Amino acid sequence: MSPTLLVLLFAASVIYTAAGQGGASGYIAVMGLYGVSPEVMRPTALSLNILVTCIGSWLLWRAGLGDWRGLWPFLAGSVPCALIGGAVVLPASSYRLLVGVVLLGAGVRLWWDAGRPAGAEEPLRAPSWGPRVATGAVIGLVSGLTGIGGGVFLAPVLLILRWADAPRTAALTAPFILVNSVAGLAGNWVSVASLPAALPAYAAVTLVGALVGSHLAIRFLSPAMLRRIMALVLLFGGGAVLLGG
Repeated sequence: MSPTLLVLLFAASVIYTAAGQGGASGYIAVMGLYGVSPEVMRPTALSLNILVTCIGSWLLWRAGLGDWRGLWPFLAGSVPCALIGGAVVLPASSYRLLVGVVLLGAGVRLWWDAGRPAGAEEPLRAPSWGPRVATGAVIGLVSGLTGIGGGVFLAPVLLILRWADAPRTAALTAPFILVNSVAGLAGNWVSVASLPAALPAYAAVTLVGALVGSHLAIRFLSPAMLRRIMALVLLFGGGAVLLGG
């Protein structure tokens, strides 16, 4: 087990948690740099996602920020599709191609979103349940296929389409990631046997990183800065996964 790998997982957890995410795309990017096989990469990322977002969701709901009425249409579409995606085992080359493209696309999207002027936001919209279910279905399928919890896609959608403001986006994203990560892992339960022996160490550093990230978000870092940092991680990781494949 490489100490540098643990440091990078910790850093990914700090950055993503501070930005209201679970971090699976970051964990996948880091593991991709170290040549971890897709069979190990996907269940490991989902397991770490579940740990981090379980804590985050609990804190949000305890603080009274939970929004079940706004959340359920996304979950209605995403959960069955995440189960389907999780049951699909892609060839290693196809998996790396899909993950690399997904990471690069998410990185570009987040970088663009971070550069939008603060006063350029349009009024909030209230979409019907149909678009939310469809959005959840698409994100859920990609989530199950790649081992990414889906929050890195849901948050930009909510913010860019003006379906939610920043606090409500965080309240929706954390439990969405949690449920989709569980569904993706359940869809391919056999993959649990591929979890690495070092998983407890991975879990420990990501848990500490999540606590540090939450503290940083509250006290020091602006949302735009965090999105830019996360975008750079995604772009770098996506390129590394594609080149390593």
